[in-house]
Amino acid sequence: MSLQHVVVVGGSSGIGLATVKLLLEQGFAVTATGRNEEKLAQVKASLGGDLRTMAFDAMDAGATAAAFAGIGSIDHLVLALGSGHGAGPFATLAMSDLLAGFQTKVIPQAAVAQAALPFLASEGSITFVSAVSAQAALPGTAGLAAVNAAIEAIVRVLAVELKPRRCNGVSPGVVDTPWWDAVPQQQRAALFEDFAGRTPVGRVGQPQDVAKAISFLIGNSFMSGHIVTCDGGLSLAG
Repeated sequence: MSLQHVVVVGGSSGIGLATVKLLLEQGFAVTATGRNEEKLAQVKASLGGDLRTMAFDAMDAGATAAAFAGIGSIDHLVLALGSGHGAGPFATLAMSDLLAGFQTKVIPQAAVAQAALPFLASEGSITFVSAVSAQAALPGTAGLAAVNAAIEAIVRVLAVELKPRRCNGVSPGVVDTPWWDAVPQQQRAALFEDFAGRTPVGRVGQPQDVAKAISFLIGNSFMSGHIVTCDGGLSLAG
């Protein structure tokens, strides 16, 4: 039997990269995509296995369509595209930054899913990646909540519209990834300590935590239309 083929969009760093690593270990054939060809080459050199890479910008519709035509048939699609736009207190949140959040996360995830459909197996799956801001009530995340809630709303509709293909989502909490690189190290450490203290498991997440949730959704053929919250219980905190 040939290996099942998974495309991980945003697979050169963070949650996407951790997902690529885990799926390779589990015996999948994987194509990792991203915008930076050099980073993808480094990923391929370091991981080995049945790994292919493809560089394209998910915000470029033409490049995205051409990329999937080049990739060919796939069994599963993982959309690990992130964005930091939309963060900050609502009173001072620029609407242009909120719009940028939709333009850099919601639209690219939807556009990639659409471009992949002609190549996606009828019994395949799409896994979107949102964030727990869509479910929690964390001050300073109103914009992020709106962006990620839009992704989670798409999941449920597509689970019905695209059947028998399965559509699910993973909603990560605070995870130690390059998403936080813009925050100075000392401030980031303080934030992580605060979040860890409010999280029942007593720590922030690691990319591999979320990768395991994504892998579960790929492998379980009885899961569709669900958002798996992988946040260490942060959304339960008052």
